[in-house]
Amino acid sequence: MALSLPLPKPQQQQQQTTSTTTTDGEIQEIDIFHQFDVVSDSSDHHYLVNNIDYDNDSSSKKTKDGGGDSLTNISSGVYKKIMQEWKILEKHLPDSIYVRAHENRIDLLRAVIIGVAGTPYHDGLYFFDIAFPPDYPARPPLVYYRSFGLRINPNLYANGRVCLSLLNTWPGRKSEKWNSSESTVLQVLVSIQALVLNEKPYYNETGNGVLPGRAIWEKKSNAYSENVFLLSCKTMLFLLRRPPKNFEGFVASHFREKASVILSACNAYINGQTRVGYYRNDGSCSSGNSSTVDVSDKFKGLMGQLYPELLLGFKRNGASLGNFVEPSVQPVEMKTRSFKGKAVIQSKKSGFARTVFAKLKRVLGLKKMNKRGKSGVKKKGF
Repeated sequence: MALSLPLPKPQQQQQQTTSTTTTDGEIQEIDIFHQFDVVSDSSDHHYLVNNIDYDNDSSSKKTKDGGGDSLTNISSGVYKKIMQEWKILEKHLPDSIYVRAHENRIDLLRAVIIGVAGTPYHDGLYFFDIAFPPDYPARPPLVYYRSFGLRINPNLYANGRVCLSLLNTWPGRKSEKWNSSESTVLQVLVSIQALVLNEKPYYNETGNGVLPGRAIWEKKSNAYSENVFLLSCKTMLFLLRRPPKNFEGFVASHFREKASVILSACNAYINGQTRVGYYRNDGSCSSGNSSTVDVSDKFKGLMGQLYPELLLGFKRNGASLGNFVEPSVQPVEMKTRSFKGKAVIQSKKSGFARTVFAKLKRVLGLKKMNKRGKSGVKKKGF
């Protein structure tokens, strides 16, 4: 007969509050969102909704009911190990990671990692759904990134796959892989934050930066970080529209608090005040470079399109942004080029420049020159 161990009572949607007195003498209530808590609603959890089969065979029924006796019998090693994991998370989570366990499905967790300053992920929220296999810890937990179809990192796929040596989903030395006697979920989450959501994610891709030519690699890395920040901003909008269950209040509160910093960073990046990822919450630049930096026209154009959506999304979420308006992108001076005795100066926004240049190519017959190989430019990708 399976026995049940009393679990911590779930908070009622984390509505616990505390009171504080403002400088005006008014009493203000502040919601407390605990770093670790136990909740009851797991209805939108990836591994519950998709009925994932741990063993890729006919044992899917096990997964559907929560893994069988090993996850409901307090005498089982799996049950005891998961309870140990809960205690570790409750005591040792860093300030930038929050976790929710589920009282009716102890094999499921949901975690959110706050993007660290000094990276293109700064101030973003990155959610992961976690599932313990029925023979845990013999095998590592399953981890799914809630990507909204966006690939923001070489190790985080658009389909939610997380590639990490500690999860045995990425090649690595034996010491880097899952160790059933030592590895924990806390290690997994901290590894994702430190090793995956890092300052220069471009180099997470195998082979990038291996060959000589540091300047070329750095240029590609900067371009990759620009795209990462754009995708991170899009993720913010998706989260505001459809926050994961049990984190609705947290998502809203986080972006109300960080909206001005995020928008200020967008402006700083568009105007070339600092490289993407190096904006600090106090308005300074961690790169230590006071002069303007090169920012791609592609990033400026795409960020200029996304910025109004961010501004509107944050305002609808309740952020006070009275001083923020749509950014004015500075004209970008380009090199002067000469074709058949005619000088052409590219300026203004990148989209306008590309349109004019395309028309000139058609007029001056540059397409034919490309076919003969005299002025073709090979487009490089990642």
